[in-house]
Amino acid sequence: MLLWAGAAIGGLVLIGALALWFHYGSQVFFEMLRTGFAACF
Repeated sequence: MLLWAGAAIGGLVLIGALALWFHYGSQVFFEMLRTGFAACF
């Protein structure tokens, strides 16, 4: 059950990332990832 929940959450994250990529383009997508990663550390 926990494995299925993890797989579902991972799938939703992947779908969200692809949606952002197609909507904003790769340059903005990578910039958002970079700034998000920098904010965590």
